Amino acid sequence: MSAATTRSRTPDRLCAEAVDLARAAAEETAAPGVVGEHVGTVSEGDRVVTHFFECKELGYRGWRWAVTVARASRAKVVTLDETVLLPGPDALLAPEWLPWSERLRPGDLGPGDLLPTDAEDLRLEPGFCGEEEPPPNAAVSGEMAELVEAEDAEVTGGAPANLPIAPTRGSIAAVAEELGMGRARVLSRYGLHTAADRWEDSFGPKTPMAQAAPATCVSCAFLVPVGGSLGQAFGVCANEFSPADGRMVSLSYGCGAHSEAAVMPKTPRPAPPVVDETRVEPFPLRPSPDSGSVPAVSDESAAELGHS
Repeated sequence: MSAATTRSRTPDRLCAEAVDLARAAAEETAAPGVVGEHVGTVSEGDRVVTHFFECKELGYRGWRWAVTVARASRAKVVTLDETVLLPGPDALLAPEWLPWSERLRPGDLGPGDLLPTDAEDLRLEPGFCGEEEPPPNAAVSGEMAELVEAEDAEVTGGAPANLPIAPTRGSIAAVAEELGMGRARVLSRYGLHTAADRWEDSFGPKTPMAQAAPATCVSCAFLVPVGGSLGQAFGVCANEFSPADGRMVSLSYGCGAHSEAAVMPKTPRPAPPVVDETRVEPFPLRPSPDSGSVPAVSDESAAELGHS
């Protein structure tokens, strides 16, 4: 360790003793009454020391006024460098700044808001770009385009190769429009999987509602099928009394509004009373004298336990 490094870590004595100078500078910079007690010093280098004072400003819990003073070589006068408000180790700080694209959450988009997608969004992939040559991963392959052009080509005066423009019915753009592939970008495999995971978390087999359901949605009449690969695992609920009405639900999801749920049993009616009028049953109004647990005695005063 060099001598310069040792000196830089040891606070200069005159700079460390300049507490009054540092306090006066902090009080001049801050509002009256917000500079608190002196909480320490830090050596910033040779003859450079920073004094810290407690900040009593409302809303700045844990912050400190930092006043840096310095002294020239062989000088006995300490001068002021700067005064600034800095956060301490336990200061109350604002959350880390995030770009708007990372701050958005589902449901934040309101009427009139625009949400542009990034050109490199992993959820999307190129679809049909509108040019005569389809992209490499487009659904309209070259073989399909050639087949459509051969079977549904317009009658022309010569070979298509000699025409100035391609026939309308034989162009890639016309084929893409007929197949519904006129979008510039389509959902990628990654975007499809993330959407399926999100829907399954909300309306999937692991939810408490599905665990208590009498049956799954795959056997419910209110399930509206969807096309594509999503139809193998999801559908749309069309039961207005279900908590998932109008939502994409997993086929393994279920609720109490299942179309085939068991009907609640009705309260059983009591059977009509049956009265036998052919016989008479005696009904004593008073109990028999010998029906108690203690035998009857002639002298009641001699009975120790009394009569029942």
